[in-house]
Amino acid sequence: MKEHTTVHASESRLRAALEANGHRFTEQRAAVYRFLIGTDTHPTADEVLVAVRRDLPSISLATVYKSLETLVGCGLAVKLNYTDDSSRYDGRTDPHHHARCLACGRVTDLPGEVSEREIQLLRKRARGFTVTGYRFEVSGYCSDCVPKGGPAPLSA
Repeated sequence: MKEHTTVHASESRLRAALEANGHRFTEQRAAVYRFLIGTDTHPTADEVLVAVRRDLPSISLATVYKSLETLVGCGLAVKLNYTDDSSRYDGRTDPHHHARCLACGRVTDLPGEVSEREIQLLRKRARGFTVTGYRFEVSGYCSDCVPKGGPAPLSA
């Protein structure tokens, strides 16, 4: 019964956010949203497509992309962009941090927070720049990808 209540609550949240932003509720958007909030893998659009096709075999990659961008625009998901032009999506919108594997690209959540004191110190160091937010991510190698002989030394 708890799972049904959680699904209903997430669908209500989705409907409200879509309506508030001038979008229609669709089963495709709902399926993408359910998958995103039910995973901690930070999937690519292609990975979302594979997962959502289990329930909606006819969904297209274009629909998945549009659904993901709509969810991001409504504040229901976060798009993680990288310098190699890859993007991953996170259904968690609460403050949290990430660890990204340089070999396979997997992104995982890091527990804990950066303290308000540390954030204030960073704001002070950013002279001439108004800080409105931040994103903290560490990069390295997951346990499946760590190079033989250990990882390369930490660089600035």
